[in-house]
Amino acid sequence: MADVKKIATRDGYGNALKELVAQHDNVIVFDADLAGSTKTGVVRKAFPDRHVNCGIAEGNMMAVAAGAASMGFVAFASSFAMFAAGRAFEQVRNSIGYTGLNVKIGASHGGISVGEDGASHQCCEDIALMRTIPGMVVMNPADEVEARAAVKAAYEHDGPVYMRFCRLATPVFHDPETFSFRIGKGEVLRDGTDVAILSTGLMTVEAIEAGKVLAEAGISARVINLCTIKPLDEELVLKAARECGKVITCEEHSIIGGLGEAVCALLSEKCPTPVRRIGVNDTFGHSGPAVALLKEFGLSWEHIVEVAKDFCRKA
Repeated sequence: MADVKKIATRDGYGNALKELVAQHDNVIVFDADLAGSTKTGVVRKAFPDRHVNCGIAEGNMMAVAAGAASMGFVAFASSFAMFAAGRAFEQVRNSIGYTGLNVKIGASHGGISVGEDGASHQCCEDIALMRTIPGMVVMNPADEVEARAAVKAAYEHDGPVYMRFCRLATPVFHDPETFSFRIGKGEVLRDGTDVAILSTGLMTVEAIEAGKVLAEAGISARVINLCTIKPLDEELVLKAARECGKVITCEEHSIIGGLGEAVCALLSEKCPTPVRRIGVNDTFGHSGPAVALLKEFGLSWEHIVEVAKDFCRKA
C-alpha cells in the first residue's frame, strides 16, 4: 500500500474543526497546551478568538468546555487520549456526561501507535472508559476522510461525543466524494461468508488487507468497518454473525472493554456466535517505532490472517 495517500486522522480532526468554525458561530475549540499535536492549531491560527488554550489542566478544560456548552456553544475539547479520557475522567463523567451537555471530546494519540512516547501515553483503555458513561457516543474513525465526517456528525449530534484519533499517518481508503457517514452505522467493505472481521480505527486498513490475502487462500472474509463503537450497529453485527457463523474483532485497544467486548455482549444475548478478539492483551505497551510496535502486539494484517485461518479450520 506504499502508493496510497497516508494522512493521520488527527489531521482530519483539525481540518474539520477549522471548517466548522468558519461555518458556525456557535463552535468553540479548547485545547490543553497541545494544539500542535491535536491539530487544533489550524483553528488557533485562522480564528484565534475561537480557540482557547486551557494549559496543562485537562480536568479544568473539560469543566470550562461544559460551561461553554451550558451557554449554548458546541464545545470541542482536545487533548491526548490518555489525558482526555484518563486524567479528566471525573470531569468528563460528572460535568459532561451526567449533564448531557454538547461537548465533543477530540482525543488524539490513542493506542499503541503513539510509538516512542511509551506506555505512559499509549492509552489502550479510553474506549472502555468512555463506553461506561451513559449517553456518551464513542467513535474511532479509520481514515482521514471518515475522521472529518465523524467530526461534522458530532457537531450535528445533540449530546456528548468522544472521538479517538491517531498520531500515525494511515492509508486513506474512503472516497470523499461518495462517502456517507452516520453515527451508529457501520459499513461492509468486503463481502464474505466464512468469517466476519469487524474492525475499528487504524485496524480497518489491516482488516481490508487481511480479507484480500484470505481470499487468495480460499477463505471468504466479510470485512466490516465500525467507526461508532457506541451506539453499536447491532443490525449489521447480528447479520454478519448469522450469515458467517464466526466473528473476529480487531482494535488498537485493550481487548477488555472495547469493540470486542461490545460485540461479545451483543452476540451473547441475541445471537451466540464464536468470537476471536484481536487487540492489546491485558498488557502495557512500551516505547518503539509505531509500525514495529503494531506488529509486535499482533495488530497487523498478518496476525488477522493467522487467526482467521486457525479459526476457520475449526468446526
